[in-house]
Amino acid sequence: MQISHLREEYRRASLDVTDVAADPLAQFRDWFQQAQQAEVIEPNAMALATSDGEGHPNCRMVLLKEADARGFVFFTDYRSMKGQEIDATAHAALCFWWAPLERQVRLQGPVERIDPAESAAYYKQRPRGSQLGAWASAQSSVLPDRETLEARHAELDAKYPGDTVPLPEHWGGFRVIPSTYEFWQGRPSRLHDRIRYRRSGGAGTHWVIERLSP
Repeated sequence: MQISHLREEYRRASLDVTDVAADPLAQFRDWFQQAQQAEVIEPNAMALATSDGEGHPNCRMVLLKEADARGFVFFTDYRSMKGQEIDATAHAALCFWWAPLERQVRLQGPVERIDPAESAAYYKQRPRGSQLGAWASAQSSVLPDRETLEARHAELDAKYPGDTVPLPEHWGGFRVIPSTYEFWQGRPSRLHDRIRYRRSGGAGTHWVIERLSP
């Protein structure tokens, strides 16, 4: 079958402004819990969109590790392409896609580095191999071959025995602080439901809820 012939008709649910919570974080948590109950594979996987100082875009998948009133947190090598682009523009967008529920959530806003103590607390929870990987890989840099990476990992494994792998200065968390959320529910005939939350009054806590055209 040709790619242009691939299509799905979404009929699972509907969404209206009367259905959603007044607080977008509460709405996200409700949908996230439903994604977990539906056994979506890695429901915390999200597309992270950034751009460089000249406006050239990039997008990749990362994992959400925290979502609270302060924002949405993920972790990375600060020297990576996404780290450099976030440092240059201080803005990003996120997108979750939960296919079994025919749902998508998008959000965008400014980004900040989290407190190093918070990064250290999460780093201690990571498997030892992942901790060593944060040291072994200079993320997004050119690598001559796989063997070089594995040799570096082995060297670090010997250098830091037991549970003594320290937090690298170049590794930690970013927090996306949403200025807008959009909750998307697939509907028949591509007449999808889209409900947007946007902040009213700049950094205020009041959210305006409105329906968008599909």
